[in-house]
Amino acid sequence: MRRDQLEHAIRTACQIIGHSDVIVVGSQSILGTFREEQLPPEAAGEFSPFEELHGFSIDGVDLETSALPEGWRDRLVKVQNPNTAAPAGEPQFTGWCLDKEDLCVAKLCALREKDQAFVAALLAHGLVDPAVILERVPTVGPRHQAAAGRAAAWISARRDSPGL
Repeated sequence: MRRDQLEHAIRTACQIIGHSDVIVVGSQSILGTFREEQLPPEAAGEFSPFEELHGFSIDGVDLETSALPEGWRDRLVKVQNPNTAAPAGEPQFTGWCLDKEDLCVAKLCALREKDQAFVAALLAHGLVDPAVILERVPTVGPRHQAAAGRAAAWISARRDSPGL
């Protein structure tokens, strides 16, 4: 997904749900912090069709879907500009993207192969801080503690390896 597609997704999602704000929790939330050209190709996320018309998709999820660390709401990254507004320019919609390290916590708690590759690419290019991720992992809710243990082991192994 590209930044302009994220902005389109924010606008569309807000219009669908009838709210002026939406929280972006998936891989595409990295585009709240970085533009696609700043990201390594491995971290660009999956490019999936938004129907056939737009070339990307959006999925509504419950916030319980993601393992989010304590304080994540205070670190959300605001995405709001003319591209997130309705066609007439008003209303102005806002996307709130996960902070880059909070996103990595959520990805590592899921610990799917694609999530590991995503976080590994961000780490390898120095775009996220492994110490911050490791500090936040144990603060996920009780429901996600087993996943947090696996995530902490994964990030600790990478942090201690050469090159990070």
